[in-house]
Amino acid sequence: MDIAVSGTLEFDPERLAGFVADRLGVGGPMRLERIGGGQSNPTFFLDAGERRMVLRKQPPGDILKGAHAVDREYTVMEALSQTDVPVPEMILFHGEPDVVGTPFYLMERLEGRVFHDAAMAGLTPQDRRAAYLAMADTLAALHAVDPDAVGLGDYGRKTGYFKRQLARWSRQWRQSPTSDIPELDELAAYLEANLPPDDGRVAIAHGDFRVGNLMYHRSEPKVVAVLDWELSTLGHPLADLGFCCMAWRTTPQEYGGIRGLDHAALGIPSKDEFVARYFEKAGDTPPLMAFHEAFALFRFAVIFVGIADRARAGNASGEEAATLAPLARGFALRGLEIVS
Repeated sequence: MDIAVSGTLEFDPERLAGFVADRLGVGGPMRLERIGGGQSNPTFFLDAGERRMVLRKQPPGDILKGAHAVDREYTVMEALSQTDVPVPEMILFHGEPDVVGTPFYLMERLEGRVFHDAAMAGLTPQDRRAAYLAMADTLAALHAVDPDAVGLGDYGRKTGYFKRQLARWSRQWRQSPTSDIPELDELAAYLEANLPPDDGRVAIAHGDFRVGNLMYHRSEPKVVAVLDWELSTLGHPLADLGFCCMAWRTTPQEYGGIRGLDHAALGIPSKDEFVARYFEKAGDTPPLMAFHEAFALFRFAVIFVGIADRARAGNASGEEAATLAPLARGFALRGLEIVS
């Protein structure tokens, strides 16, 4: 079979080609290209005949229980395809390791622009502002979806979101072989002591909602797809909003933030304006508090710890994974700034 491969693979492309031909009835030459972006689930462009797809799989090697949940990514995007939330069209999910060594799914490939940092290089100030406001509108549209109405009523527990999430990420931090980040311990202690009461609000929470996980139209400041749903669950909408606001708290060197940039010259709305736009579209929601933003920074710091741990083990998906380890301490410090 004629197969062109670009980038490193940890599986046999011939086996994948046979699977695609059998399940989708697609013949002809196949092209498989490993793509960058994202530090978790390896992602590939897959062209088979005239069909253009994206394959997303779990990373190889040992992984923590519940991590790299490609099955959840598939489930939530398939459910949201019947709503106004822009997502790619899902094709199939395969839960066995017999084809590419891990569970994986296929989705249709969309054409658009993905900005890997929040400065959105290449846009005019007018379009950059519109792109930010479109991000706020898209997040509000996601949180407006009734989980029960789209078959996601059992996608997670409907109470105690922050308590459960804080327990989950604190446990992941404690289980990590990394242990020399006292700032992360201090931030965890603050969050434990300042956990807000459960107000009963439930939404589909993306879990990693930021500029880098959105695809924009090729020429317009319009969101055409929300990507990377592996951390999604039922949760509190302010968790996503606080996470999205991290860009204003972190510098360009800290995973592509916008702190220290000339926001007015770039057309970037202030954090307060962005949050106000979200609330304008989202309706009745409690105010964003220091806890929500600090929690977001804590969680992302633990994610960076996990990336660094996988890099040391040799199975992280991003080539720059080893350089991200210092960001765990950096994000913990940013979180402590908010609550100090």
